[in-house]
Amino acid sequence: MKPADKQAYLEEYELLKKKGKPFFPYAVMKDSAMMLVVVGVIILMSVVLGAEQGPKADPTTTTYVPRPEWYFFFLFELLRVIKPPELVPLATIGIPTICMVLLLLLPFYDRGPERNPIRRPIATTAGCLTIVAMAYLSYLGATGGSPTEIDMKVAPRYEAGKEVVAGSGCLACHKLGENGNNGPGPELTHIAQRIPRAAIIRSVEIGPSIMPSYRNLPPKKLNELADFLSSLD
Repeated sequence: MKPADKQAYLEEYELLKKKGKPFFPYAVMKDSAMMLVVVGVIILMSVVLGAEQGPKADPTTTTYVPRPEWYFFFLFELLRVIKPPELVPLATIGIPTICMVLLLLLPFYDRGPERNPIRRPIATTAGCLTIVAMAYLSYLGATGGSPTEIDMKVAPRYEAGKEVVAGSGCLACHKLGENGNNGPGPELTHIAQRIPRAAIIRSVEIGPSIMPSYRNLPPKKLNELADFLSSLD
C-alpha cells in the first residue's frame, strides 16, 4: 500500500471511530445478550433432547470401542488415515500446534488494513480450505466404522474369523497389518509362520503371560479365529 493510501485510510478510520458507538455499554450489552441466547439454547436442547448415558465404564474390558467427542472427529479421522506410527506425533501435536500459533500471531504478521475477504485471496482461500478439510474429516469420523475393524482382504471362508478377532479386543494388544497396537502382545500379521494352528488355539485358551484367557469363547468362534490366524503366513 502506498503511503498516501495508508494515510487516507487512517484518516477515514479516525472519522468513523469518532462517529461509532462506545464499547461500553453498547458492545458489552450486545455480546452479553448473545451469550444468554446461546446458553438458553444449550439448556433447552439438553432438557428436550437429553444426553445419552452409556453403560458404566469397565476398565478391565478389552472390547470397548472408544469414540471421541464430535469436535474431535476431524483429528480422530486424521489418525485413521495416517497409519505410520512415526507420523502420529506430527499429526496429533505438530500440525494443530503450528496452526494454533499461526492463528494467535495473525494480528502481528498480517498488518494490512484491507479487511474485505475478496481482496485478501490468500487468507480467504486458506480459511475456506481449513473449514472444508475439518468439515470433511469430521463427517468421515462421524460416519466411520468401528476402529476395531481389520482392514485386510481375506478369503470369504476366513471373514468370520476376522470378525471374531476384531470383536474380541485382540487389536488392543496386538498389531495385525495396519491395524492394532504395537504391544504388549506380539504382532499377528504373519503368525502362521511362527506357530501352528493347534498352538494358536492353546494360546487363546490359556492366555500366556499377561494375555487374558478366552476359554469361554464358543467353540465355533474359537475355530473360526484359529482358521483366520493360521491363514496369515
